[in-house]
Amino acid sequence: MPQLLIVTALWAFSFSLIGQYLAGQVDSDFAVLVRVGIAALIFAPFTLWRGLPRALLGGFWLAGALQFGVTYLCLYRSFEVLSVPEVLLFTVLTPIYVTMIDDALARRFNLWALVAAAVAVGGGIIIRFQPLTGDYLWGFVLLQIANFTFAAGQVLCRHLLAHYPTPQPLYRFFGHFFLGALVLAVPAWLWWGDAGKLPHTLLQWSVLGWMGVFATALGMYWWVLGSTRVDAGTLAIMNELHVPAGLLVNVLIWNREADLPRLVAGGTVILASLWLNRWGQRTRLLTADRPAT
Repeated sequence: MPQLLIVTALWAFSFSLIGQYLAGQVDSDFAVLVRVGIAALIFAPFTLWRGLPRALLGGFWLAGALQFGVTYLCLYRSFEVLSVPEVLLFTVLTPIYVTMIDDALARRFNLWALVAAAVAVGGGIIIRFQPLTGDYLWGFVLLQIANFTFAAGQVLCRHLLAHYPTPQPLYRFFGHFFLGALVLAVPAWLWWGDAGKLPHTLLQWSVLGWMGVFATALGMYWWVLGSTRVDAGTLAIMNELHVPAGLLVNVLIWNREADLPRLVAGGTVILASLWLNRWGQRTRLLTADRPAT
């Protein structure tokens, strides 16, 4: 849980930094390429190529392609047609995708996790719901693709680590995750990139550097590590905390207006969903341990 909370704070800053300094100014494909490239370089010295299950390494390449390839290519494009608050609104469905994909991979149906995730989504909607205007449909579609692939990537990593245990620590093979992302990020830049929209200020390069090191490399590493220490329901709900966290960053740093009562109410509902998920897990355990009659 501590790792997930730290990463939530890091990613809350990311939404605002992208919207404030990169969106519409720096080519989105180049921004993704730099972030993933920095992360791959950080883990490269530690990366093992032998002595690990091929399915584990191949799965991490696939997870990286999904979670930082497809997800971030869609996310950055959404900023071209949506505001930061609209982006935050359209990402509230991620917990549902997490629980559904986790259940599909485990071949089960966890009703309590799905209910808790739905409650967390309700909290996000309370915070961000507002009448939508303009041409937002394309942004919504992009973000649902991003939400689904982001959920799929983190759930896949969680299942891979559970099914292919290895004595090697995660950092010794986590570089494969970002190499998988580069498989999509490099051709995306070569095909769609706009060389006329490269970063042109030190501040923009600094933002990309900060996001590459902290939000991408360390953030994703801590998130995957943290995901192995919680149940699927908790992981799903943690995906919703970025909504109040992102808005708090907008208010505290950039003095943006926000409906604080709604923020508090929605945040409370999201926190309550964590309690509901834990209560549901205890109920399931007690039911499973009860002798048959």
